[in-house]
Amino acid sequence: MAQTQTKSKSNSSTAKSSNGNSGRSKRSANGSAGSKENQSTMLEELFLEELRDIYWAEKHLLKALPKMEKAATSKELRQSFADHLRVTKEQVTRLEEAFEILDAKAQGKKCEAMDGLTKEAEGIIEATEQGTLTRDVGLIMAAQKVEHYEIATYGSLAQLAKTLGKNDLAQLMVQTLEEEKEADKLLTTIAENNINVEATEE
Repeated sequence: MAQTQTKSKSNSSTAKSSNGNSGRSKRSANGSAGSKENQSTMLEELFLEELRDIYWAEKHLLKALPKMEKAATSKELRQSFADHLRVTKEQVTRLEEAFEILDAKAQGKKCEAMDGLTKEAEGIIEATEQGTLTRDVGLIMAAQKVEHYEIATYGSLAQLAKTLGKNDLAQLMVQTLEEEKEADKLLTTIAENNINVEATEE
């Protein structure tokens, strides 16, 4: 009889232990799911913050490009700035579409990087003589720094959008990314088409 009672207690203890482990497993699973949800939310917030940053940058560039166009000496460089102004307006519209997809207000956050890069371009204009190709060389350098910043930003945003499973956003970012790459290549071509060489004679 005593042996039977001992076995019963043992079985009861085993059942409690099993139930306890089961409870911990469920809590662990729920905790893991919650962690993934929080991570996704954090990534989405990061994406939105970076979107606001580049939105401010592009709108700021709309003000800087006409100044760069006016300061340029060669017709080819002036035209490239005019063309990129038109493209930038389209990119701003594209960013506003991205905000709509995220159901968020299209609002910029000051981009310190772009603010610094455009100030650098203004400094080049002030430090060089009007009507010289030396100024054009400096403007091309300043413009390519802007392009490289934008290429890095849109490349990162495109990849992050893919990671979040937002392929519609990724497509928008890739479209702008390709435009920035083309603009950068064009600036290199303009520099190589005698502007750099002719500037050495000034």
